[in-house]
Amino acid sequence: MRNLRLIPRLDVKMEWLIKGVQMEGWRKVGDPAEYAKAYADAGADELLFMDVVASLYERNSLHDIVSKVASVVFVPMTVGGGIRTVEDVSAMLACGADKVALNTAATRNPELITDVANRFGAQATVVSIEAIRDKGSWLAMTDNGRNHTGRNVIEWAKEAEERGAGELIITSIDREGLGHGYDLDLIRLVTEQVRIPIVSGGGLGTTDHLSDLIDKTQASAASVAQALHWKKLNMSDLRDTLNANDCFVRRLT
Repeated sequence: MRNLRLIPRLDVKMEWLIKGVQMEGWRKVGDPAEYAKAYADAGADELLFMDVVASLYERNSLHDIVSKVASVVFVPMTVGGGIRTVEDVSAMLACGADKVALNTAATRNPELITDVANRFGAQATVVSIEAIRDKGSWLAMTDNGRNHTGRNVIEWAKEAEERGAGELIITSIDREGLGHGYDLDLIRLVTEQVRIPIVSGGGLGTTDHLSDLIDKTQASAASVAQALHWKKLNMSDLRDTLNANDCFVRRLT
C-alpha cells in the first residue's frame, strides 16, 4: 500500500491567509490558524505555511501564527519564507514547526542546507524549489517566482539532496493556482533523479489530478491550496481518492 501525504499549503501575508494565481494577484482568504485547524481536523497529514513576502522584507512573520496553530493542531508543520540562518531555523522550530523550508537563502548560500541538516537533522531540512518551464527544461526561481536563480531545477534538486536536505517541495509556477493539474513531467523527472521524498505543488483542481499524481509519478506528497481554500474540494474528497487508489489514509480521532 502506497503512502502519499495530503498537505494543505497556506500562503500567508502579514496576518492573512491569501491565494493567488501563478504566485501573483493575491486575494485574502481568511484566518490562517482557523483554516489550518480545520484542515488538520478533517484529515490533513501535514501543513505547509509559507510567508510569501518574507524574503522581500528579509524577515519571517509566522512565529505567532505557528505557535498558535501548534497549540491546537497535532500534525507536522513545515514553515518557509525568509529563513536565512541557522538561528532563524532554531527560532521557527522553537515555535512548534517540525520542518523548515529553505529557498532564496539556500540558492545564494547552498552551504546553509548542510548547516541546517547538521544542526537539526535531515528530517527537519526541506528545500523548496519554485520551477518554471523554459525551452523544454525547468528553471529554479525565488521570491515567489519573481527572480531567476540561474539554476536548473533538476541539478539543483540533486545538489540539495547531496547537501543534506531530507525532502523537496517542487512547485510548478506555470500550474500554480490554475487548477489544471500538476506538472507530472516535472515531478517524474525530479523523482527519478533523487531518493528523498518529493512534495508536488501547483495545480491540483480535481480529484482526478490527485489520481494522476499517484498513478504517473513517485511523489511522496501532494500540496493542495486553491481547491481547498475556495471549497472546490474538501479533505474528505481527497481522502476518498487516496482510498480509491489503494493509498494509506490516516484514521481520524
